[in-house]
Amino acid sequence: MDIRDQVDKTKRQEEKEESLLNPEGLMSPGIRHEGVRILFIIAGSLIYSFGINVFLEPLHLYAGGFVGFSQLFANLLGRTGILPAHIHFAGIIYYLLNIPGMIYAIRRMRRRFVFKTILSVTFMTVFLSLIPIPSVPVLDDRLANCIVAGLLAGTGIGLILRMGASDGGTDTIGMILLQTGGKLSVGRTTLLVNAVLYTICLFLFDIPTVIYSLIYSVFSSMAADRIHTQNISSHILIITKLPDTTPLEIEIMGRLNRGITKWKATGAYTGDDETILMVLTSKYEVNRLRNIVHRQDPHAFIVADEGVNVDGHFLRKLQ
Repeated sequence: MDIRDQVDKTKRQEEKEESLLNPEGLMSPGIRHEGVRILFIIAGSLIYSFGINVFLEPLHLYAGGFVGFSQLFANLLGRTGILPAHIHFAGIIYYLLNIPGMIYAIRRMRRRFVFKTILSVTFMTVFLSLIPIPSVPVLDDRLANCIVAGLLAGTGIGLILRMGASDGGTDTIGMILLQTGGKLSVGRTTLLVNAVLYTICLFLFDIPTVIYSLIYSVFSSMAADRIHTQNISSHILIITKLPDTTPLEIEIMGRLNRGITKWKATGAYTGDDETILMVLTSKYEVNRLRNIVHRQDPHAFIVADEGVNVDGHFLRKLQ
């Protein structure tokens, strides 16, 4: 069996271990780890919904993406009498808008990502529907409410994304663009989509509504990008004295789906033969790479440099 066959075998084993739908692996470390991440996804959904309902909704402003469109539709339907104006339907409309995206995701994305995204969208719908909206703004200053709402919502979204899920809508689009090598981050993709939403709001409402909604959107995107680390590239050098680095290479390529460049080296002081492996990953994958390396060689020397600029073919993955 050559190294390509061994890498493919490791990839299949990795997918089997990490599949949330694999009954044989329910008690594996990977599944237990996913359970913790799901708790963080629920927490992120709660933080986001709290920021929207408590700080943004009392100002009658509009969040970005599908939630913003859901608020807009709920408002218009309430004004026309189609829906009761005193009931908050934005969460339910948000869930309905995400159904086509979920169908697409089921066909094109990994089951683990889709499963957690459906959980995220569901909990966001529940929290948006249940968290009471204050009759008056919490803070006296309108700008302060916008900033707090943006920071809370962006933190919630960033946490969801970092746990390998999406809140649906424009964030799913942003992650697809990242995966296909796009230059836009999730936050910037959301800003572009929001331009359409706020243009509509400009014709339906007054200018201050649009301006303060944009201020919220900017702070939300900044917070999300700050926490979401999958779009930050890292350059890793692994220096090892293993006589045969093939098992280590198979583990890295199979479990991380990352390529490796290697060369032989000699210790200047000891004169010992060494091997240097160079790997480019997302910042999100650095700890996993360290664990793989230390399992194979506890004495390996690892150098990590994050925030590097990568041109050419570099796979940006949905974790």
